[in-house]
Amino acid sequence: MIKIIYVLLLLTLVICSNEKPILTIYTYDAFAASWGPAPKIAKAFGQENNCTLKFIGVSSSIGALRKIQLEGKKTKADILLGLDTSIAQAAKKTGLFAPYDLNTSSLELPVVYQDDTFVPFDYSFFAFVYDTDKLKNVPDSFEALASMPKDFKIVIQDPRSSTAGLGLLLWVKSVYGDKAGEYWKRLAPHILTITKGWSEAYGLFLKGEADMVLSYTTSPAYHIMEEHKTNIKAAAFKKGHYGQIEVAAALKSSTHLILAKKFLAFMQSPAFASIIPTTNWAYPVAKTSLPKAFGALHRPKKMILMDGEKVEAERKAIINEWLNAIQK
Repeated sequence: MIKIIYVLLLLTLVICSNEKPILTIYTYDAFAASWGPAPKIAKAFGQENNCTLKFIGVSSSIGALRKIQLEGKKTKADILLGLDTSIAQAAKKTGLFAPYDLNTSSLELPVVYQDDTFVPFDYSFFAFVYDTDKLKNVPDSFEALASMPKDFKIVIQDPRSSTAGLGLLLWVKSVYGDKAGEYWKRLAPHILTITKGWSEAYGLFLKGEADMVLSYTTSPAYHIMEEHKTNIKAAAFKKGHYGQIEVAAALKSSTHLILAKKFLAFMQSPAFASIIPTTNWAYPVAKTSLPKAFGALHRPKKMILMDGEKVEAERKAIINEWLNAIQK
């Protein structure tokens, strides 16, 4: 009997030693979806590193951060993926993320990027998206947007739960400075609703509930490639567009920290870059061939982007300014 137990224990040890490590990544739901980047990335990285990637989708990347904060050092997450530079500083302040020195000099970004923890993987520009079959008088500035007819409606996202929503506030702040609150009072009558995340907002727009939705300059590429439609476009604003650079970082508490850092490096590879354009509908930070549809998109010459530390210092005040303006 003792010999049998000994053999069974040996077999158990062999089986366990042959199990692939599981790298758990918290991200936003669109990234983790079956039609998002996650499945292809999991296959490519898993095969290369003999491991399994497990993506946990939350309603937004800010929601994913909140989940990690609640879980603390006991979190199952090895990596948080999908925050942007506007909220990354707030994440760093938690002390939950591991430093990672990455040379970003070869990355194809519209701005200089440098950080010792959060690694960029894609970018785009915020824009108001519309249907050319329904909207003929297209606003080309925030002033034109606020001056649209009374029945004109837009859908935006909540800056407290959505990086897109926060990006819009920073965009307006960059354009109007101290007068941003006054602008929001003028725009408020045109806001149909404020959703928790991007998916809900875009869904309302596609259902015809609103004339425009806050999204990205790259959003029309999806409709061109997947639906063969060219009627969905991003309005080009004369004073430029605020940018979003999406980033990821490893958790200090990760039991697979070496593997997690390998994944962060993998995000700069051609294999990762080739997946991003047609699944996350954004520009990858590593060099790759873009689909023909991206040539038809409005691509701003300059990315408006506030410094991350400045955003963190002023974020609460900017959100409160917005809340006070739209509630009156």
